Amino acid sequence: MCALWLLLASASAHSAPKTVLVLGDSLSAEYGLNRGSGWVALLEQRLKAEKIDAHIVNASISGETTSGGRARLPALLGQHHPAIVVIELGANDGLRGLPVPAAEANLRAMVGMARQNKAQVLLVGMRMPPNYGRAYTERFFGMYKKLSKDLKAPLVPFMLEGVAERPALFQADRLHPSAEAHPIILANIWPQFSTLVTSR
Repeated sequence: MCALWLLLASASAHSAPKTVLVLGDSLSAEYGLNRGSGWVALLEQRLKAEKIDAHIVNASISGETTSGGRARLPALLGQHHPAIVVIELGANDGLRGLPVPAAEANLRAMVGMARQNKAQVLLVGMRMPPNYGRAYTERFFGMYKKLSKDLKAPLVPFMLEGVAERPALFQADRLHPSAEAHPIILANIWPQFSTLVTSR
């Protein structure tokens, strides 16, 4: 009886869906969009279409910074026990002109926390507008590549690739992508994400 129970428990564990935690800012929190039209919701739809058994927890908050994400992540890991953590943070640090080393330290800490909880990590990178000055924008963008290399973490270099240069794909505030942009954002994220979600 005990052996049968262990067999059933093992089968249940293997069949349980993976939990994917998305820790992001307004770009992932459907700011200004109808519910279900942001890239995270589109990701969930694609997982179902591909018959990949995964459950998405979108813990993104508009205005979130890397320090805010770092503070919130331990409780989220304890609550959801994700297999994958997608970290889409840094844009608000950059827009506020906060020091790049501080953002880098926060992102590095979050990757460490996730891995300590046996989760794989996907970093999602961002660029700053050119009006922030070349030195800052290059240092900020390079931060993600440096972290990816140092930590051997997969990286989506720029989530707004194919969007940022097209004003028509933004809401009236010119900061937040419209619903039409989010399938493009998902297309940028999917290749790296799909490799992780199907790897184990």
